[in-house]
Amino acid sequence: MSDLQCPTRVFLARHGEADYETDLVSDDGGSLSPAGRRQARELGERLCGERIARVWCSPLSRAVQTAEIAATVLGVDVVVREGLREYGVGSLAGTAADEGAELGPVFGAWVAGDDAARIPGGEDVAAIAARVAGVLDEVRDAHRGEGVLVVSHGGAIMTTVPVLLAAPRATAYDLVLPGGGHVALEGDDSGWRAV
Repeated sequence: MSDLQCPTRVFLARHGEADYETDLVSDDGGSLSPAGRRQARELGERLCGERIARVWCSPLSRAVQTAEIAATVLGVDVVVREGLREYGVGSLAGTAADEGAELGPVFGAWVAGDDAARIPGGEDVAAIAARVAGVLDEVRDAHRGEGVLVVSHGGAIMTTVPVLLAAPRATAYDLVLPGGGHVALEGDDSGWRAV
């Protein structure tokens, strides 16, 4: 079997626990806390036996830091992709709003089938899943027959995995990952599967 026929094993992980510069809602920021650094190191250690070829990550600092720590443990390099970012907070940016309370109804509407669901001024949930899936397809095509760690964000993972697997959207609620937690996927020309 050639590498082109072999599936790519993708370990899709949430960044480690982060501390933020402000209590105001923001699209950016967040540096790993001491616990987050430990989670990133443990993520790399858990994947040592998986022959990881490369780590891909979101450009947000908490994801880059997680990726770099895990990559050091794994002895590989890091590739950054804009498409792996978390959802945009839209009109909530710079406010003291309860982001979780605002996001809950938006996410619930998407689960119920509303592809246009979004935080006002933000990206719709279906577009988030599409852009993350686009990067995961790029990863799949670049690493046939290899293992890859991809570091992203909780919301991005929750929306993308059900779409990739053609699973009911409500399964997104099963994808609440702790810092450094991951899901394992395999992808090839026939599609994506949970491992």
